[in-house]
Amino acid sequence: MATVEREGPKHGTGQRRGARNVGVLVSFTAITNLADGVTKVALPLMAVGLTDSPALVAGVGFTLTLPWLLIALHIGVLVDRADRRRLVSLAEGMRLVVVAALLLAVAADALSLPLLYLAGLVLGVAEVVAQTSLTSLVPAAVPRERLERVNGWVAGAETVANEFAGPALGGLLLTAGAGVALGSTAAAYVAGLLLIMLLAGGFRARPTGAAGRPPAPVRADIAVGLRFLWSHPLLRTMTLTIAVLAGAWSAWLVLLPSYAEEAHLSEQAYGLVLSCLGLGGLTGVFAVGTVNRLMGRRRVLFADLLGTFAMLAVPVVTANPWAVAAGAFAGGVGGTLWTVNSRTIVQLTVPDELMGRFNAAARLLGWGTLPLGAALAGAIAQLAGVQAAFIVFAAAAVVAVVPFLRTVTPAALAEIFPPGGRPRESTGRA
Repeated sequence: MATVEREGPKHGTGQRRGARNVGVLVSFTAITNLADGVTKVALPLMAVGLTDSPALVAGVGFTLTLPWLLIALHIGVLVDRADRRRLVSLAEGMRLVVVAALLLAVAADALSLPLLYLAGLVLGVAEVVAQTSLTSLVPAAVPRERLERVNGWVAGAETVANEFAGPALGGLLLTAGAGVALGSTAAAYVAGLLLIMLLAGGFRARPTGAAGRPPAPVRADIAVGLRFLWSHPLLRTMTLTIAVLAGAWSAWLVLLPSYAEEAHLSEQAYGLVLSCLGLGGLTGVFAVGTVNRLMGRRRVLFADLLGTFAMLAVPVVTANPWAVAAGAFAGGVGGTLWTVNSRTIVQLTVPDELMGRFNAAARLLGWGTLPLGAALAGAIAQLAGVQAAFIVFAAAAVVAVVPFLRTVTPAALAEIFPPGGRPRESTGRA
């Protein structure tokens, strides 16, 4: 109905503004993911001091992710109706209020499980708002020709802060006390709030339909976003592929401790495997531009399927920790290569007025398999053994190959990335 023209920094002043925005986006991502990493470690460990029940402690982690299942689609509508930078600021403010409330509770010796659950839910809502809004505003913040590089830097900041530094720092700070951990997190959220205010430009979606038209009902807007995703063969296939791969990754993570015990892996070997997963992710960040040019994006995206298969298949055939670590490294590389390229494809394909709804729907469908994969892997391992569970999910990665090769074709990608030219302008229909 409406042709959407995506606005982004162009030349001269726009290029300088774009360079400034790149620094803001990468710094904001690093600082807030560092704080999130600390929080996701701190809250469950704080719960350990309140109860001996593993289920009640696990409930804290559950509250942090539950909002993705409950409200992601509604947040997507909000992101497409409001100023996206202000929504990120609102999310940072929500996080700051939660951390401040927990600090007061700790100081007053009034910390309780219900309070931690409530804090987890609000932090989860804030994460949905922040991630959906931030991902949706990137195309308006930086020059189109720099999207791939910026997505790589952002993915790198996420990997370092959320997978390495955040959890390690959280554990270290908690040894000094919950107040120290929460205070440091609050300071990081304040820094993020100040940083996001430095973004230059306008970040409200600009539909070109009739001015003054009343907004559609929320359900109708959600349906528009879902229809767009499902009617676009390339985006639909990529979303369903990542749903399979995300479930497989989740299964690998929950199976690894039991596998390590059965295979008699030492603590050092277990740490080696997990470290190689993260190191693979960082390697993908630095390599993505080069391998895209040398191999082409289709082969680079396909590398994630191969890497995920290697992660799951290697433990079936050997208990050698170096081999298992190599499989994890391959999975980490493939995961980052997919993340950077898929974000760039989405940002160049989805109309700006649908960006929030699309990102919310894609993450709901893709990340919704995380708890399902973990639950299914646990059930299979209980009934048939850990290696049987690895085999099932390795087979799922293989099954995903066929629709990928049929739909993610050179021709489909050439429509987005013309050979020898700049990425095409988005003229998607909403």
